[in-house]
Amino acid sequence: MYSYIKGVVKEVNPTNIVIENNEIGYLIITPNPYNYKLDDKVIIFLYHYVREDIFNLYGFPSTESRDLFIKLISVSGIGPKSALSILASGKTNDVVEAIESGDAKYLTRYPGIGLKSAQQIILDLKGKLTIEDSLIPDQSSDCVDALMALGYGRTEIKKALKKVNHDLKVEDMIKQALQILIG
Repeated sequence: MYSYIKGVVKEVNPTNIVIENNEIGYLIITPNPYNYKLDDKVIIFLYHYVREDIFNLYGFPSTESRDLFIKLISVSGIGPKSALSILASGKTNDVVEAIESGDAKYLTRYPGIGLKSAQQIILDLKGKLTIEDSLIPDQSSDCVDALMALGYGRTEIKKALKKVNHDLKVEDMIKQALQILIG
């Protein structure tokens, strides 16, 4: 399996790009090919999709978007085309937050995703996706653990911790986060 490819963008087409690496052109299907410019040196994170008569390379700007693509295509009824339409916005954290909070309406705004598909995505992936821990400062990891022990989800905690003063002691951070979470 391929992990990534470094090369030069030689073609930009409506559904794919061609990356040249060592004088070989790789056709890579991407969520939004127009994010790439001709002759740019890029690194693309790959997923090799193999089915009966399909051998496609899908490329993504980050490992997070590639991992979300893999999880999305694991959902019954969601294929690569639908998963690409979701990822075309480039806002993987917004998609993860929508799934974790059960926001089916947000997911239906993407082409090929109806209400039933959105509900299936939420049913299959809720609780299985992680929001980048880099968005949560290191000194608040004890606070995160305490709030998760109280039954709050990672998405709720992340939103609350954005508003908390991180210079406080852990106990005070927990109190402030609880005030935000309770309302």
